[in-house]
Amino acid sequence: MSAFLQYLISGVATGCGFALLASGLVAIHRVTRVVNFAQGMFAVVGGMAAGSLLGAGLPHGAAEAAAVVVAGAVGLAVGAAATGRRGTSPQSALIVTLGVGFLAYAVEIMIWGDNPRSHAGLGGSATVFGAHVQRQSFLVIGVAAAVFALLALFFGRTYTGKALSACASNPYAARTLGIDPLKMGLVAFALGGMLGGLAGVLLTPLQPISYNSDVLLITNGFAAAVLGGLNRPVVALAGALTLGVAEAMVAGYGEASYQTVVALALMLAIMMVRASRRTALQEEAAR
Repeated sequence: MSAFLQYLISGVATGCGFALLASGLVAIHRVTRVVNFAQGMFAVVGGMAAGSLLGAGLPHGAAEAAAVVVAGAVGLAVGAAATGRRGTSPQSALIVTLGVGFLAYAVEIMIWGDNPRSHAGLGGSATVFGAHVQRQSFLVIGVAAAVFALLALFFGRTYTGKALSACASNPYAARTLGIDPLKMGLVAFALGGMLGGLAGVLLTPLQPISYNSDVLLITNGFAAAVLGGLNRPVVALAGALTLGVAEAMVAGYGEASYQTVVALALMLAIMMVRASRRTALQEEAAR
């Protein structure tokens, strides 16, 4: 029972990290219709930058916050490269994000090397009904819950959040109201960068990352986001938590190497179901 509880809490914490990544993907896709394949890179930049800033002597809190800002700036730069020119199609922007992701490998190796890195998080462990759980896991869960509450307030109460939602619903109508969808797209990329960077900052103390960790991260984040059709953040959150718990159970009771298989199998199954539904709807409409 204690082992099950330990895997469950650890899985929820990991799932919260995936949810932050997935919410960044959803925020960008809703506004720009672009699937951002550089999203995992934001988490790597955030985690690596936090470690470097802590090593330079910045205190905890300031170093992590600065790393999130750095990841947001990187997200803004990626957005400018991918969608900065008016008339750029989502397909062209997707290819740009893929290219930026590969280019980032070289830059990250030049800055941080090719060995896995980690940094100290919230140390120690807590005992919950006999299960020993790292305190960092509770920090990840608490921060993720606070961030999602703040996102709800941001999209529901602020002008920028409402402008982003307007562009997501109808960019043409938003333009008639004086909202620039291009600028809102850049804001979405910056927000996606910060959410991805925060995921990297929180997860790095639990599992070291290297320059190519973005593949695993984007696989899990995309699997969660695609569950909600890349447009529904609440469904993506539920998918991320389910995925995190499932992977923790597989690693705990089976083999850790099978974790990625879980994400890939889930993503493939969802895409096959969606494709079959779309085909059925098209056949129905053609009659």
